[in-house]
Amino acid sequence: MATQTDLQLDWLRAFVAVVDAGSLSAAAPLVHRSQSAVSMQLLKLEQAVGQPVLSRGPRHLALTLAGQELLPHARKLLEVHGQAVAALREPQLSGQVRLGVPDDYAATYLTPVLRQFAARHGSVEIVLDCEQSTALVPRVSRGEIDVALVSRDKPGRGVLLFHEPLVWVAAANFELWHRDPLPVAVYEPGSQARKGALQALKAAGRRFRVVVNTPSLAGQLAAVESGVAVGVLTRCSVPPSLLVLDHKAGLPALPAMAVAVLRSRASRGHAAVDALHELMIRTLRRPQ
Repeated sequence: MATQTDLQLDWLRAFVAVVDAGSLSAAAPLVHRSQSAVSMQLLKLEQAVGQPVLSRGPRHLALTLAGQELLPHARKLLEVHGQAVAALREPQLSGQVRLGVPDDYAATYLTPVLRQFAARHGSVEIVLDCEQSTALVPRVSRGEIDVALVSRDKPGRGVLLFHEPLVWVAAANFELWHRDPLPVAVYEPGSQARKGALQALKAAGRRFRVVVNTPSLAGQLAAVESGVAVGVLTRCSVPPSLLVLDHKAGLPALPAMAVAVLRSRASRGHAAVDALHELMIRTLRRPQ
């Protein structure tokens, strides 16, 4: 791939962030820039490369052939740069960090954090537990988990990062939203998503029956994709195969989840936990 000039790290960082986040708007907070600044970085990168690296559709971004070739090199350059900065400026950390996250937040939000952390602190062992927030919150309180990304159950718990929308989802070919009562799949008792969905249905006077109770994202997806029920998912966890329903389907609006990072009292003063906790806040917190 011929280039007209050096590929600056800021351009590559914006490119990788857009690929990982899936859109310019979602990538902007990851690189601490405005959406327009990210767009300009991509434009400069494409001018240097001499061809587009992303194809921009009305609803999605896709890698071009040049982008597919560039992406692994961009990741490697950023990783090496991060390691160099860490070696010069950051203390050498070691030990183990016990990290918790629900399945629906793991891929979208945890991946960019862990990629940065591993590049800077490769000697730290991460023990990852994927559980629902209802299980993670008490485990953090008991000191079994050092730090966790959760849907918080009450104001003031942890550090608020952002609000994640809840949406109704269904398999398009079954059209279950026309049924009365509405068959729904919900998470386990105590779940904020479950509480929000059932309260919204009751407030709207929409008859329903719970046909699936499951603590797992996989269980929700199986129930919805098989045509057993309409489900309630965080927007970030909806696969392309499912239809996001709106008011036209006769379903009420849903609340958003307050996503926060928690850490245990027992982990105070643990340098590796401090580093991961701070990185999660710096990477994921959005303006309120």
